[in-house]
Amino acid sequence: MARISRECRPDRAGAGADPDAGRCLATASCGACDVCRLLCPDLAITRDPATGRIRIDLAYCKGCGICAAFCPRGAIRMVPEDAA
Repeated sequence: MARISRECRPDRAGAGADPDAGRCLATASCGACDVCRLLCPDLAITRDPATGRIRIDLAYCKGCGICAAFCPRGAIRMVPEDAA
C-alpha cells in the first residue's frame, strides 16, 4: 500500500476542498493552528515544512476523530470511508 499524504488547504473550502482528502476526513477552512497535529495519537498529522500547510497522512490515520472533535474552526470532519 502506498503512503499518500493529504493536506488541509485554507484556500479551498467546502465543495472546493481537495477531493482526495475525503477518504476518511474532509477539509474545510483550516487555519493551521496545530491543535490537530498536537493531539493526533498516531502522528498522522504533520506540517509541510515548505508550505506550512497541515497534512493528514491517511496511511497512518486510524479514524479516532480527536482532530475533528478539537478543531477550533471545524475544518476537519469525519466521513465514512465508503461515502468518499
